[in-house]
Amino acid sequence: MFTHIPVMAREAVHYLACAPGGVYVDGTLGGCGYALEILKASAPNGVLIGIDRDIDALKAAEETLRPFKDRVFLAKENFKNLRKVLLSNGLNAADAIVLDLGVSSHQLDTARRGFSFRFDARLDMRMDTSSTQTAHDLVNTLGKDELERILKNYGEERFARSIAAAIERARSFKPIETTSELARIISSAVPKRFHSKNIHPATKSFQALRIVVNSELDDLKDGISAATGALKKGGRLVVVSFHSLEDRIVKETFREMASTCVCPPRFPQCVCGKTASVKLVTKKAVKPQDDELRANPRARSARLRAIEKL
Repeated sequence: MFTHIPVMAREAVHYLACAPGGVYVDGTLGGCGYALEILKASAPNGVLIGIDRDIDALKAAEETLRPFKDRVFLAKENFKNLRKVLLSNGLNAADAIVLDLGVSSHQLDTARRGFSFRFDARLDMRMDTSSTQTAHDLVNTLGKDELERILKNYGEERFARSIAAAIERARSFKPIETTSELARIISSAVPKRFHSKNIHPATKSFQALRIVVNSELDDLKDGISAATGALKKGGRLVVVSFHSLEDRIVKETFREMASTCVCPPRFPQCVCGKTASVKLVTKKAVKPQDDELRANPRARSARLRAIEKL
């Protein structure tokens, strides 16, 4: 069953400013947590475009959203291509768009998807199972230096060098096949005194591999641009992120779009001609309330940011 506890659903619907008759896009449909709230808030005739690259999510969404019938249109696509999805449904622009970044609970909790070291499964980590590159490919074919770069840049892993070396040694005897096998190799490369009771030593490395397998950070930059371009004037974009790399990209991109003149201070007058294309709806990241954290511990790292198109 594809289920999802939407993080900061109340806040997201508030900042999306849902209303009857509007056109809304959930670019990361997942378990329909946000989609259901959007459909309720935009009743009786608001339209939802639901996008996901995970076919499991879309199959489940067909059943979950069936009661809303003609108000819902689903598409298997990457959210960076959401403008194409809108046009294919005869729509030129959206009133609001929400992007819920990262891996879904269903993907983490389904052993065969190979995302988590909590299950012994073949390394995979693909959100779109029709794509060709898997975590198994990365772990067994990339050079040690490239593995180190990935673990350091995308996992912020302080022991990236020793982990990459350990992976290289292990695969010289036989390919690394499963999540459990990789987790053991990573754990062995992290000094015991740095093993935490709360966070598994392999957590950051698994995050880094997942990000690269799914081109998450590159797609995020493209997705923000696509979403902003697809909004009506006055339309809102809400992004919920779950780790610092994502949130940094969202924050910096939003601020850049909201800024005006970028000429050096020494210039007597503006020559760049840059104008703001959006305004910041949230000046700082919105964090989950205490009651939500008690009910859903996975929400602890979530950050919500919103902009409005000028």
